Amino acid sequence: MSGPSFNQDLRQRQTQSLVLAPQLRQSLKILQVAALDLRSVIQEELQNNPALEELPMEDLNIDRAAAESAGASGSDDGDNPAPSDATDTREEMDFSKEFEILTKLDEDWRDYMANAGGNQPHTTEDAERRQHFFDSLVSETSLQEHLAGQADLADLAPGAREAMNYLIGSIDDRGFLTQTPNDIALQSQLPLDAVQQAHALLKTFEPAGIGCQSLAECLLLQLAAKGRDGSLAAAIVREHFELLARRRIPDLARKLGATMEDVQAAVGEIGALDPAPGRRFAEDSNRVVVPDVTVAKDGDEWIVTLNNDYIPRLRISNTYREMIAKGSLNKTEREYLRERIRSGKFLINSIEQRQQTIERITREILKVQRDFFEEGVSRLKPLTMTQIADAVGVHETTVSRAIANKYIKTPHGVFEFKYFFTPGYQSEGGASVSNTSVKEMINELISTEDRAKPLSDQDLVVKLQEKGINIARRTVAKYREELGLLPSNLRREYA
Repeated sequence: MSGPSFNQDLRQRQTQSLVLAPQLRQSLKILQVAALDLRSVIQEELQNNPALEELPMEDLNIDRAAAESAGASGSDDGDNPAPSDATDTREEMDFSKEFEILTKLDEDWRDYMANAGGNQPHTTEDAERRQHFFDSLVSETSLQEHLAGQADLADLAPGAREAMNYLIGSIDDRGFLTQTPNDIALQSQLPLDAVQQAHALLKTFEPAGIGCQSLAECLLLQLAAKGRDGSLAAAIVREHFELLARRRIPDLARKLGATMEDVQAAVGEIGALDPAPGRRFAEDSNRVVVPDVTVAKDGDEWIVTLNNDYIPRLRISNTYREMIAKGSLNKTEREYLRERIRSGKFLINSIEQRQQTIERITREILKVQRDFFEEGVSRLKPLTMTQIADAVGVHETTVSRAIANKYIKTPHGVFEFKYFFTPGYQSEGGASVSNTSVKEMINELISTEDRAKPLSDQDLVVKLQEKGINIARRTVAKYREELGLLPSNLRREYA
């Protein structure tokens, strides 16, 4: 009997891969995080590296002077080195190889950053790191907490109180009830009348319109809370909601026996109501945006100022320098401290390079988008990251990381860096116009139109052509929708 036959194919394959050293990963992280997050990253490193210490603001200039003096005298780690030690000291300060690797990173690192979660602006870890910055802020009450507080003040029987808890848990972010009282009664095994009693009470809570199952019911509750339950606006919502949604003013006037002026006013009253009353309790309502860079005009000159307020000033602790200099440490202790000192210096250099990169990118944006800074959004020009990368002398991925989650303060408001990178169109006169500027033109045309004869999308196409911009009607419709503007038939107002 012959044994089983195994066909083993042994082959050698050579693959090439690049593994990021911890310091290089840290440098990429420092480049990518926003100003507020950078401080927490630095604070984390301060806790892990005993050789680093934060420099008080009043001591900053003194420390710089001391560093320059130490540099002039040729000392570094206080190691009193022999020639070989001097070579080691110079190597500790030479990070050219590390930074050369960073400048040569290509598109493959997009995958790395995606896998590492670096492109996600609000991960769980990011939230934990930034938490101490928001400790001084008043926490916003959630919608469920707000409703539960009102329920605690209500006189409810035990069964109805338990039903109220189920109802509050079934409220979505808009403030609408996601399940019917019948479904909740079946799932909770609570009496239907208890659920219905709790539901009726829930709909009396603030904000008005909470606990409804449809938009029409939500709007009617808000009108009732204003004492407008018998108004024309309430009749429109209650009896002709479909015509309201289509904004058929003449049909509404005819069916209700009212003038078009009265119907128009009633529709305006309805439009002032909140279609999602629960969203005012959204968790991100207290989010703070801190500009990383400010661009301001001083006379005829534009000034670029980096925001360093959230970046601790760091230095290498003299205590650990002196410990190495005394020569009382064993080899293991000595090597550990030297590695910690080098890691600290690399962190300091990475922060400085980050700031320099952001400043250089900002200055190049300022060169291209000077008309925007001078006159506003309508003068924004098309710009790609490749253009800025070529001008700054870095890879496009470096620009992408450097501008991620960062904001720039301008005379026209605070904008994300990404706002300045936009495709565009070539006008008949040869000028480049960004799609953001085209949107601004569409918005302006609609805001100044005759409300009795609003501009259709095709009319907007013609108007833009008169300005030398050739654009398809479907693109106009897309931009109009992105601006949150209704189509012409829903914008019409009747005299």
